Amino acid sequence: MTVIRSQVIGCGAYLPERILTNAEIAKTVDTSDEWIASRTGIRRRHIAVPGETTTDLALKSAQNAMTDAQIAVEELDLIIVATTTPDETFPSVATAVQSRIGMTRGAAFDVQAVCSGFIYGLAVADNFIKAQQASTVLLIGAETMSRLMDWTDRTTCVLFGDGAGALVLRAAAGRGDASDRGVFNTKLYSDGRLHDLLYVDGGPSTTGTTGHLRMLGKEVFKHAVINIADSIEASVRDSGLSISDVDWFVPHQANQRILDATARRLKVPAERFISTIEDHGNTSAASVPLALQVAVDDGRIERGDLVLLEAMGGGLTWGAALLRW
Repeated sequence: MTVIRSQVIGCGAYLPERILTNAEIAKTVDTSDEWIASRTGIRRRHIAVPGETTTDLALKSAQNAMTDAQIAVEELDLIIVATTTPDETFPSVATAVQSRIGMTRGAAFDVQAVCSGFIYGLAVADNFIKAQQASTVLLIGAETMSRLMDWTDRTTCVLFGDGAGALVLRAAAGRGDASDRGVFNTKLYSDGRLHDLLYVDGGPSTTGTTGHLRMLGKEVFKHAVINIADSIEASVRDSGLSISDVDWFVPHQANQRILDATARRLKVPAERFISTIEDHGNTSAASVPLALQVAVDDGRIERGDLVLLEAMGGGLTWGAALLRW
């Protein structure tokens, strides 16, 4: 049986040049490098400088992904940007990227699911391709989370960083079995009752301001491990495979303890979980493609590998996606 698969034909990433270390943060709030690293695994994060926008980061990651894919802008049908930190309330970051790369056809829009945004965006891209409404899609996760931080709150400001990552996806014929390259499935979930666990205390229709990120860390941790593991198992099961078949797990980089606890719950060696949290911190919707790029660049993820992507974010939202690289 011939099926349409969304194959990854290019990937790219970009991180701001400014690096903020734990030691620097400790100069302004009551914390230390040891305190942050022992509880989160984070030692440094990249921060956008004044005047550097989410679109700037998204654009550079997109250009790198398109170069890797060896495609011209005229081949793109659709741009999707996953972000919770747009330059403006509207228009979208995606249309700004569309303009700056010179794309004059197709469509562009943003997806907002906070840290799960890239998984949600991948689901949208995959379904556009399967429905034959797009052949080549540029999917970007880009964030300037530093702009949402209350830099006096040591429980949140130490966690987040800025960055962007992108994939180019293209329609290709598959056999419909586990030997295919491309996306096998995406699994999306949310529970709006858990709003108060992770949110921003502002917005256009409430305070008229951007607001700051607020989080109940212990509760988020508990839900993250359970929900992420369940979504991973559902994705693998739906493909007729087992957890042991997965070569690499590329998780949202929220907290090293969450990564380790999820690996234990799934009975998977921690070494199969790609971790970039030490250097990137939590970059929200950008964290999964950034981690992908690192693992591709260092040779861990190779053509033909079975790769499981997963994330959980405010909403709460969570999900997983299984693909063969």
